[in-house]
Amino acid sequence: MQITSDKFGQVDGQDIERYTITNRSGSLIRVLTYGAVWQGFVVDGKDVIVHFDDVDHYAGSANYGLCKTVGPVAGRITNATAVIHETAVHFDANENGNTLHGGPHGFANLIWEVADKTVNEHDASVTLQRHIPSTEDHFPGDVDAQVTFKFNDDNEVSITFEASTTEATLFNPTNHVYFNLTDGQKDLTKQQLQINGTQLLELDEEKLPTGKFLDLVGTGYDFIKPTHVTDALDKIEKETGKTEIDDAFKVTPSGTDPIAIVSADDNKRRVEIYSDRNGLVVYTANPLDDSKPYNALATEAQMLPDAVNHAGFGDIILEPGKPKEYTITYKFFEG
Repeated sequence: MQITSDKFGQVDGQDIERYTITNRSGSLIRVLTYGAVWQGFVVDGKDVIVHFDDVDHYAGSANYGLCKTVGPVAGRITNATAVIHETAVHFDANENGNTLHGGPHGFANLIWEVADKTVNEHDASVTLQRHIPSTEDHFPGDVDAQVTFKFNDDNEVSITFEASTTEATLFNPTNHVYFNLTDGQKDLTKQQLQINGTQLLELDEEKLPTGKFLDLVGTGYDFIKPTHVTDALDKIEKETGKTEIDDAFKVTPSGTDPIAIVSADDNKRRVEIYSDRNGLVVYTANPLDDSKPYNALATEAQMLPDAVNHAGFGDIILEPGKPKEYTITYKFFEG
């Protein structure tokens, strides 16, 4: 295992570093200090995730959150408001009066510091850290956050999110990774998705959860068996008129059974996704040129969106003296 680094450009006059972890077979992942971006995942010389080649795209307005670490809360907080211990807390709104992905000063827009680099015989990791005072992101509490990217000789990536706070606040981050395992990453016609769940959240016109769950069996959202993404899109459009997938699925947290599997039927490559939280947001897009056909499939493992405003969605309150830790694991296989 090996860790190397290079300069990837500048944001606001500050140098952005890129760290590359390479395993014994030459496969690698790349991580940026800007936005704690997962900038690359290459196995046998082929890309697994979608990426930009320069920092300006990641820092630009039309960045799609591409493979960024989003938080402190992934997804939307309705009306930019939540009740924490019987006190109404208001956050910065950045989408139709709601707070999306931590708001305008969230994790994805920060420059992170390298806290640790560890190289072992069969795995290596890079840990990014950030002290985030409440005056900076306008969430309660001064938060110390860490994001650790680990890669091993089995082509397995794990991302661990940790945080502690001085005041009760919210913590439900994710990595907004976009997959395309097909050769050339041109479209999603040969991209398949399987999700280990039979329900998805009902969303209103602003993509906010209503609190209800819908049975997806037999619908276009039924990914219980491996399904071509384009076939699902066609069925969804016929059923609902929608031309994209931007939905939240309820899954069972597990370290032994994947919550989802992304695969390609043209080269037998697949990625199994494991999570210790109960939600998976799936989103189709083309971040590279903002057109169709879609060429990227985002999978955002997290607690169910807007959990703080819905009983039973999960506890995302971070308490002083009680640090939280979440991990998402991505296991790559071929053949």
